[in-house]
Amino acid sequence: MPRTNLIKGRTSLKHHVYHITTCTENRKPFFHNFQCARLLINEMKGLTNQHEVKSITWVIMPDHLHWLFQLTSDKSLSKMIQTLKGRSSRAINKHSNKIKFSWQRGFHDHAIRTEESLIAVSRYIVANPLRAGLVENVGDYPLWDSVYLDGDE
Repeated sequence: MPRTNLIKGRTSLKHHVYHITTCTENRKPFFHNFQCARLLINEMKGLTNQHEVKSITWVIMPDHLHWLFQLTSDKSLSKMIQTLKGRSSRAINKHSNKIKFSWQRGFHDHAIRTEESLIAVSRYIVANPLRAGLVENVGDYPLWDSVYLDGDE
C-alpha cells in the first residue's frame, strides 16, 4: 500500500489519545522471544519517562503491538512511532545478531473520541491474547499492562 494511503486522514494533536497497531516485518513472531518483547517495553517506558507520551494500555503480541497512549509532547504521532520503531529495532538487533529484527512500514492509528470509553478500548487491547487463543485467562499472558490495573478511570 502506498504511504499516502497509510497517512490519509491522519491527525496528530498534543493531548489526544491514540490506539496504534504496528506489525513486525512480514508478521514474523519476533516477540515469542521474551527478551525482544522486554526490549520493546523498555523503549515504550523510555518515551513515557521522557514525557513524550502517557502510556495507558498496551499488549505485545507475537507479531505486533497494540498501544493506547496520550501524546504529551509536540512530536507528531508519526514521529513518535518512528522513534519507537527505530529505538526498539536498534535495541533488539544489538541484543542478538541472529534475529535481524525490523518493523513493517507504517502503522494503523485510531484517535479516541471523547464519547469512547478508554476502559472499553483498554479491555479490547488486553483481550487480544484471549481472542488469538494464546491463553485462556488474560492474567496468564505476561506482555501487557494498563493504568486500569490500579482501578483508576
